[in-house]
This record gives sequence, C-alpha cells and structure tokens, in this order.
Amino acid sequence: MSRPAPRLVALVAVVLVVTVGVGWYVLRAAASHRALVSSAPSVASTDLGSATTVPHVVFRSTLPGTHYGEVAVAPLTDPAGPRAFTDAACDQLDTVGTTTVCLRVVRDVVTRYETAVLDASWRPTVTWPLPGVPSRSRLSPDGGLVATTAFITEQACSKAGSSTETRIHRADGTDLGNLEEWALTVDGKPYTATDRNFWGVSFVDDETFYVTAASQSANATWLVRGTVSARTLTAVRTGGEYPSVSPDGTRVAYKKLLRTDAGQKVWAFAVLTLGTGTETVYDATAGTDDQAQWLDDTTILYGLARADQPGTTDVWSLDVGTLAARPTLFIPGAWSPAVVR
Repeated sequence: MSRPAPRLVALVAVVLVVTVGVGWYVLRAAASHRALVSSAPSVASTDLGSATTVPHVVFRSTLPGTHYGEVAVAPLTDPAGPRAFTDAACDQLDTVGTTTVCLRVVRDVVTRYETAVLDASWRPTVTWPLPGVPSRSRLSPDGGLVATTAFITEQACSKAGSSTETRIHRADGTDLGNLEEWALTVDGKPYTATDRNFWGVSFVDDETFYVTAASQSANATWLVRGTVSARTLTAVRTGGEYPSVSPDGTRVAYKKLLRTDAGQKVWAFAVLTLGTGTETVYDATAGTDDQAQWLDDTTILYGLARADQPGTTDVWSLDVGTLAARPTLFIPGAWSPAVVR
C-alpha cells in the first residue's frame, strides 16, 4: 500500500486546523445570541393573503421542516409570530411592492443557478442564469432594476482574481452589464487592474447605487458609488463591505473589519452618515457576515447563523440611533429579509 505524500498529509492537517479554528470562532461569536434563540416560541403558519395586505416582511424561512428554503411572509406588527408560506423557494431574495427578485440553486441532473423575477402571485415573469452560487440580490426602490452577486464557478471564471460577478439588469431581464466592465475611479484616477472585483449592490434610486470594490494587487477594498447611465464607479471610502442605503438615503450601513482573533477576521456593522462623513461602528454586532437591510431609517436587520444548528439562521435587529443599543431577535429561523410597507 502506498503512503500519502508528505505535502498531502500537511495539507490535510492545515485544513483540519483551519476548520477547527473557524468552528471555535463561530461558537464564540454566536454565544450571546443563543439564549434568545432557545427561548423563541415555535412559529405557526398563517394565511398568505392576509399577511400581504398589511405592512410585512418577506424572507427565506430556515426553520427545519417541509417549508425550509421557501419564501415566507410575516406582518411587521408580529415578525416573529405566525408566518405565511409561498410556493417560491429562494436562496437570496429582495422584494419591492409586489416584485421579488429570487436567486436560487436549481438542483437537476446538472445543478444550475439562476435569477427569477417573481410577480404578486410568486410566479416567475423572467429568468436568467447566474455564473455560480447565489450571494446577494437587491432591487432599486421602484423595482425597476435588479442587482445580483454570485460566486463564480471555476469554469465560468475568466480572469485571475475574480471570485464574484455582479451585474445589473432591468426587471424585464435586459442586461446592463457586469460591473467589472464599467469604469472605476480611485483617488481621482482611472483604476484598470484586471483583478478588480465587485459585490453587494444597494440602490439609492434607478441612477445611483453603492457597491463594494476590491483589488488583490492593491490589497484594498473600497466603498464605491455607481452611476447607471454613465456606467461609472467612483471610490468614496476605503474599507466597508456589503453596503446598504437607508430608506431616506442619508446613511449607508456596511460590515467592517473590527479585529482579528486567533487569525480569524471579526466583522461588525458600521454606519456612515453621508452628509458629514461620520462613521459609527457597532461592536455589539461582532461576528456578523451579512448585508444589512433597513427596517426603517434608524434600524437595521441582519442574519446570523446558529452555531449549534447548521443551516438555520435568524434575523436580528439593531437600533443604530444609539451606540449603546443591543441586538434583538427579530425573526427566528429566517434569512434575507425585505421590508414591504
């Protein structure tokens, strides 16, 4: 019997060490949330028609059971209470009015990935392929534009350094392009490195949006403002990932590197006030890895995985109007929330 090569043994050892380290960190980061999760009541079903006639939140249900992965709806008056289930299943979603963008993995003889725009009946009006596993999706405030980010599969990756593909479409499926093809300006100069990468769009309106840009060769990440008609991108700040614009357009929330513990990056949410350039970091959200969604002009929502229940996530809320605020469980067993008023 042949013995494994020393380099292979070393690689396996490194993978095991990293896996154990990541597991230890996730357990630590979620410890403060576990007590609230365990005390959350079981969630019952309610009628879909009545749930969508009042202000509500749309989300992916991650509670174990037959409805796992389905799009669910709950009234804003009781988001943690009974939820209504649709016929749609999504991995990432966003909803504006009666339009929903749904990123999903389609498991068939050959697994594929796609974007579907759903109507009020939760049926697709148009679909188009994604180059890999769904990451994030956002609609513009009037539902006219669709932004998608997907992790690129090895076969679809066309250049070194690319790990995601972010594109903007019109809701009818018209492709406005891959952001890597748009003109990027950093520090007042064109930035043309071939390893530019973008992810996590958040729209201000049908013309303006924010997104994360990064370059391995520059060892830098930027918060970028984009202009749809001109197909331009301008770096406005170093650092900050997965931006989310507040409903009134005055602030942007994003995840920011807080510290490094035992070699593991610890992220927390920060909020930038656009008028003053003031950034506030909320240490209470340490351990997050999500793109925030705004409940209102002073409260953000975000997902967090349960360390002791793989595949189950919860949506938390944080009042960013006060630095002393603590996260509150908003929806147990949920992911990718979208607020509809």
